[in-house]
Amino acid sequence: MGGKLGTLLARAGHEVVFSYARRDEKLKRLARGAKGNARAGTPREAAQDADALLLAVHWSRVDDVLAQAGDLAGKAVLTCSLPMNGDDTALVIGNTSSGAEELAAKIPAARVVAAFNTVPSEVLLDVYAGRRRTARPSLVYCGDDRRGKTTASKLIRDVGFEPLDAGPLRIARYTEPFGLLVAQLAYERKGGPRLAYTFQRFKS
Repeated sequence: MGGKLGTLLARAGHEVVFSYARRDEKLKRLARGAKGNARAGTPREAAQDADALLLAVHWSRVDDVLAQAGDLAGKAVLTCSLPMNGDDTALVIGNTSSGAEELAAKIPAARVVAAFNTVPSEVLLDVYAGRRRTARPSLVYCGDDRRGKTTASKLIRDVGFEPLDAGPLRIARYTEPFGLLVAQLAYERKGGPRLAYTFQRFKS
């Protein structure tokens, strides 16, 4: 998800720093493939001058990313990371909270917005290719900070979706389980990502 979104945002004209992977070569490969204003760097380098950061890592790695990124005060942080357990079979946070809310508690001075986790990443390239169409597919996002949500809305449009404000960050308690359902449809059912994406479109 992070690689695809970073690529599309670079192609849309944004300066993008790919910044967290097990191997630096993967980051460099992503930056080369983006064919825009993109480069590889560390989480701290990515956060230093950024207007927005996209958090698209496994839940088990969130604390490590935040520690490497440093001070995120005032930054818009868009999270599409679902709070999954170690073997990716279930959410470890739900019902009375969400991964997005837990993230906001970890970085209270940042502007956290939950977005992009209700569509399978495999459809992003097609959506971006069709972004000039009149009827765009909607994509829900939620957050408590107005400026953070304004930033998220622009980035959602830039990759080809019509942003749909679902309300405060606590709405992630509902969008995250829905995101898990979409992922299960995408990767465990016949028809794959396109089926899940079609389902998402009808539900939104």
